[in-house]
Amino acid sequence: MFAIAAAAVFGFALLLDLLDSDLGAPDLFNWNTLVLIGLFLLALYFAGIGRGPAGGGGGGRWYRGRRPGRG
Repeated sequence: MFAIAAAAVFGFALLLDLLDSDLGAPDLFNWNTLVLIGLFLLALYFAGIGRGPAGGGGGGRWYRGRRPGRG
């Protein structure tokens, strides 16, 4: 989730840089601030925050009980 938010922030920063705009608030929406927000969100994602439950059924064993084909 945080990786998607970081991608959105980076995309917004790129759009503001390409359009050479600051949206009327140069101290709030400058390129450096948006890049730092994006890096912060990526750091949270890599730290494991925002990935959902660890054993939430996304992977791992797909069978229950005894292993198939084992006596």
